[in-house]
Amino acid sequence: MNDLSQMLEDVRRGMIPAYIYNDSDVFQLEKEHLFERSWIFLAHESEIPDPGDYVVRRVLEDSFIVSRDESGDVRVMFNMCLHRGMQICRAELGNASHFRCSYHGWSYRNDGRLVGLPFHQEAYGGEDGFSKKGQALLPAPAMDIYNGLIFVNLDPRARPLLEFLGEFRYYLDLYVKQSAEGAEVRGPQRWRVKSNWKIGAENAAGDSYHTPQTHRSVVEIGLFREPTGSKRKEGALYWCDKGGGTTYKLPPGSFRDRLSYVGYPEEMIDRIEETWSPQQKRLISDDGFMISAATLFPTLSFVHNWPKVDARADDDRVVPFITMRVWQPISATETEVLSWFVVDKNAPDEFKEASYKGYLMCFGSTGMFEQDDVENWVSITTLAGGSMAKRLLLNSRMGLLSNDKPVSEPLADFHGPGTAYVGYGEFNQRGLLREWAECLERPLKDLEQIALGSKMPNRMPEGGDV
Repeated sequence: MNDLSQMLEDVRRGMIPAYIYNDSDVFQLEKEHLFERSWIFLAHESEIPDPGDYVVRRVLEDSFIVSRDESGDVRVMFNMCLHRGMQICRAELGNASHFRCSYHGWSYRNDGRLVGLPFHQEAYGGEDGFSKKGQALLPAPAMDIYNGLIFVNLDPRARPLLEFLGEFRYYLDLYVKQSAEGAEVRGPQRWRVKSNWKIGAENAAGDSYHTPQTHRSVVEIGLFREPTGSKRKEGALYWCDKGGGTTYKLPPGSFRDRLSYVGYPEEMIDRIEETWSPQQKRLISDDGFMISAATLFPTLSFVHNWPKVDARADDDRVVPFITMRVWQPISATETEVLSWFVVDKNAPDEFKEASYKGYLMCFGSTGMFEQDDVENWVSITTLAGGSMAKRLLLNSRMGLLSNDKPVSEPLADFHGPGTAYVGYGEFNQRGLLREWAECLERPLKDLEQIALGSKMPNRMPEGGDV
């Protein structure tokens, strides 16, 4: 890796060292200073609706059991036995009142408490030699839930989730709260791609520029009403606190007209109208923008779209779908994608099935958009590993003049929080990478703290407690 200070300076001015998409030293910094200190999405509450339900998820190499205990509370526990460190839960999902380690048989309740170990008296002398009281699986250092979305942070000193999300919550609600009861999910589908995780996160955050080229064939076969992919330039790009996204420009009409245009049935529109705030509704009714793709830093992305799910030429109906995904890094050159279908809990069953079909057609492991995108991302990652890539700064300054002023002024009357621009631009990709640079700069700040004798310890407390 080249000089860290210079790399971060280049990134902040929108000139991206190509090697950051295929560099093991950069990835090591990301592991230590980004993923160990950021809020990471793990699961949705609808995946564990009943006591005893659980799923197993990872943050890099750290495996967590996400469980609903017998009291109905959500627990996130490090998936390692307190005895010899074996992974306790080896299934990806299920329902269990207890978890039993397959190595030596230590067992734990689904709230993490240690409740049994074979030959306790003979091996340890009973409670006198090893007291089970107060022993529990190590909980996640920080855990919180927003609108059913379960997040963890590996830094026990992390600032609260709500503070981290900031005003981006306005946009999150549009994806996961279309009624008072919220959303449910199906999935996740999982697959791996030979691509650096940042590329997908940037793409979802704000790359509407690639649609007319990369996805031209999808438009040409008539999957969407819009005649050309270039219509994307009429939408707005917004960046707000820790996230940003893209929108489509809708035809003239009222709030209800525009939701109907993208395929929502009347009963869902009724609930959306009751649930969203006046400001959220004005984004659609007054501004004429409908949310599309978005990324919450660092790895949680959403897509909202409305394809034709009926192949008949005389059927112009569209059905909207929402999907969310996590870009789970495996290495500097490989990413595991976890992809969920998201739908309002109260949606009609017929709508849910048609929406799910639209999701599978477009995204997921076999989706048409997915295949187009992955081809690009793999190529970028592969080329970024060569010697020439260390000499190249990629131009990510779209939307800026040479003096760093925007080509066009931000929207003054945009009804969403943050800063928004109409047209093509790389404002959001730069926003995401600015957050990335802030995280990677922590090693330099830590060195300064060491020099001042003020570095704080970074060790987790020993053992777990309930």
